[in-house]
Amino acid sequence: MDASPAPAPGTSPGPGTPPGPGTPSGPASRAQAPLVRRVAAPLGVMGAVVAAFAYVGAVDPNEPGHYPVCPLLRLTGIYCPGCGGLRSAHAFVHGDLAAALGSNAVATVGYGIFAVVWALWLVRAIRARPVRFELGTGWWWGIGGLLLAFTVLRNLPFGAVLAP
Repeated sequence: MDASPAPAPGTSPGPGTPPGPGTPSGPASRAQAPLVRRVAAPLGVMGAVVAAFAYVGAVDPNEPGHYPVCPLLRLTGIYCPGCGGLRSAHAFVHGDLAAALGSNAVATVGYGIFAVVWALWLVRAIRARPVRFELGTGWWWGIGGLLLAFTVLRNLPFGAVLAP
């Protein structure tokens, strides 16, 4: 018989101690969590994204003085992969997909990817399923290579169509 004392009420058992009866843990506890709690993170992220896009949609980045100039562009004259991103977001908010793609094609594609990932996150949260988005090393190298190629091409004379 184990003579170790039980933890005092209101305290948690020590590390390595299995949870007692009624203590939620693991996938079962996710299913028991109220729906509002499960969807709080995806809805909070979407709220922040909507607020950011609303601000960029209201404050035109095409008018000088509203946003700082890209430091890489200012110092070197080279467009970074993010150059034109604010103009792209502004055009996207106003429904001008062609102008959004012309300002920054990678950012515009990124909006779509974000929407798909966010929708999957929300659906899995509603269904109380774990959310795991893991990309292997090869994917990260591929994404980095794509961004590098985009950056180089948009700064070459024949890639001017990709420049903002």
